[in-house]
Amino acid sequence: MKKNFSALIWVSGLYVGTQILADITSLRILSIGGLSLDGGTLIYPITFTLRDLVHKNGGKSAARHVIFVAAVLNLFMALLFWLVGVLPPDPVVGPQEGFGALLSPVWRIVFASIVAEVISELIDGEVYSYWVRHQGERLQWLRVLVSNSVSVPLDSIIFSLGAFAFDLDWGVVQGIILANILVKMLVTFISLPLIYAVPAQDDSTV
Repeated sequence: MKKNFSALIWVSGLYVGTQILADITSLRILSIGGLSLDGGTLIYPITFTLRDLVHKNGGKSAARHVIFVAAVLNLFMALLFWLVGVLPPDPVVGPQEGFGALLSPVWRIVFASIVAEVISELIDGEVYSYWVRHQGERLQWLRVLVSNSVSVPLDSIIFSLGAFAFDLDWGVVQGIILANILVKMLVTFISLPLIYAVPAQDDSTV
């Protein structure tokens, strides 16, 4: 029991931390292989597998709670960045304009991210639970692949439209959506073995 609890703490903490890092790095748009994508795409896909690990180890209720904890912390992060950005800087140090210029726009990213995360991850959890109810613990790697195949495109579309549709050319937005899906599915394949990193609880659908 103690071992399972320790594993749950680890994967929950990694999930929340990865969500926050993904939101911050999403502020920069990259160009890789001719495709435009936000920097958060490089790390965000891992959250789907981490959420599946939370679900596997702590059940559906734990997975839902960690999703909402991450959403609240991301919102708090945006509030904190805004507050630090508007408070007067120490004149001895200098204007420090770079902080506000870089991190103040995080609002749009965070709101789009929160909506996309909550919707896609809750749906991912339902697909995951459905698989467990009908297949049990067999073919765990395929269970992750199936749930992510549903949640990744949904998350990519919601996030990209909410974060960039009003500020970027539509062609760029389409490129970001496509790049998001491709990179997230690639990371999904790479991270599939992680599902075997923690033991399952007695009832993964609780």
